[in-house]
Amino acid sequence: MTMISRLYIDEAVVDYHVVGTVRKSLPAVPVSIVPDAVKVHEALATKQDPIAAGKRVLFLTRNKGSFLKKCPGTKSYICCGYQILHIGTYCTMDCAYCILQSYFHPPVLQYFVNQERLFEELDVIVRSENPLFHRIGTGEFTDSLIWEPWTELSRSLVPYFAQQDRVVLELKTKTTAVENLRGLEHNKKTIMAWSLNTPAVIRSEERGTAGMRARLRAAAQCETWGYPLAFHFDPLILYEGWEKDYKRLVRELFTSVSAQNIVWISLGSFRFMPSLKPVIQKRFQKSKIIYGEFIQGLDGKTRYFKPLRIELYKKMAAWIKELAPDVMLYFCMEDKDVWERALGFVPEDRGGLSKMLDESAARHCGVVVGQ
Repeated sequence: MTMISRLYIDEAVVDYHVVGTVRKSLPAVPVSIVPDAVKVHEALATKQDPIAAGKRVLFLTRNKGSFLKKCPGTKSYICCGYQILHIGTYCTMDCAYCILQSYFHPPVLQYFVNQERLFEELDVIVRSENPLFHRIGTGEFTDSLIWEPWTELSRSLVPYFAQQDRVVLELKTKTTAVENLRGLEHNKKTIMAWSLNTPAVIRSEERGTAGMRARLRAAAQCETWGYPLAFHFDPLILYEGWEKDYKRLVRELFTSVSAQNIVWISLGSFRFMPSLKPVIQKRFQKSKIIYGEFIQGLDGKTRYFKPLRIELYKKMAAWIKELAPDVMLYFCMEDKDVWERALGFVPEDRGGLSKMLDESAARHCGVVVGQ
């Protein structure tokens, strides 16, 4: 876990309870009270590597927009209908392929402390009957669990979701920071999820993340505590020896946890916005992931040539289905042609991807997904 070197606090939130919690957890870290994010950005802009420096600076402020957002899918690819719970931005870990490196300018660890409004928005969702059911996660603009050592957010979120049966929360991570989840009343409404990749990819492209076996041990621990699980093989990366490595990873997954407790598994191949390429070239000079057989996708992202993606997905799906034939398996942001050629069907045949995921959540989490 990256150590925080400086704590910035928006002067408008100094007296918030969460601010006090964070300050107690970081007693030796220098604190600066600032009027807004400008001072933080100015300080980072002077650094040789502002992206790396931003991972050690924590800025506590308010979320002035909505805490709940729709997943930013595109009409060209099939989206899962996920909703984002926007708790903060950026990450302490340093993955070569991470879009957050070029998404925020400059990127900074920003945590929103006006959480009374967060729960007010959740109350509206929980009471909503149109639609009746929602899948929500915190892992879009940040890792879900990097905040645990300072904020213990899960101790508030997990019991909240346990009290209802219309919404599931997915906490997705590359860490092993699960200790705060021990002993919480979760009622299977919180799904613990891990992004998985091969040891070779973790070593070369995922600085500061937990190792593959450590992630699986954390997942197994959460399983013993009764949490439903999910896994995301994303991004799948083509390299010499990928078939042997990913096949072994799939075997290790199902050796570590029970397939019956997995709500869903997603597959997504490496893709990136063109603006990320020079960032990777500068910050990860030994990385080879951007030098492959790519095309520009319908969403403007650079993607593997479609036949390569289909081959990759077919093999991953076959390895997974051999060991877990009933697991809910889906693609993250792929088109109908890829679904048909890799899995033999398109989500529309089964009522749509959102319906497929909702029904899997109903089976594993005891939620109500229909009238």
